[in-house]
Amino acid sequence: AIMATTLNQTHPLLTVPFDDDTDFTVLADYCHQLAEAQAESLDPALRMALCGRLSAVFALLKPQLNEPIPPEQQDRFTVDTLPTHVPRFEPDPDTLGEYCAALTQVLLCRSVTSQQEEQLRWLLADLMAFMTEEINAPRWVRTADGVRFIDEVRG
Repeated sequence: AIMATTLNQTHPLLTVPFDDDTDFTVLADYCHQLAEAQAESLDPALRMALCGRLSAVFALLKPQLNEPIPPEQQDRFTVDTLPTHVPRFEPDPDTLGEYCAALTQVLLCRSVTSQQEEQLRWLLADLMAFMTEEINAPRWVRTADGVRFIDEVRG
């Protein structure tokens, strides 16, 4: 008899509830955690489960990415002083080169080696971390002239 492969280990991220009403910042944080967990996981079955969960959560987050922040939430994204930290995607040159080479091969061959898969997993994790930081970054600052967009004040 052929035995079915079962995921005999569970991961806490696989059971976190979410739906259409989940706040976009919560979804983004959850995407970041799932992407990080799948990149770090050594278990192929768990990686697949985490990727599936990430795909489902990101499907809820994606349509919200270009939506304006609701007025009732704008205070959460408003600060009193300009932030010193701005989210940046800055992998070291070697890592960036590996990401680019792996993605190029995937696009050319439409197949991946386990080493390329690992690079793509980490690229996904880094991109999700950056995106989550970007989503959660303040947008406005209180100034003597009233509340203004941070980008306007920075020039």
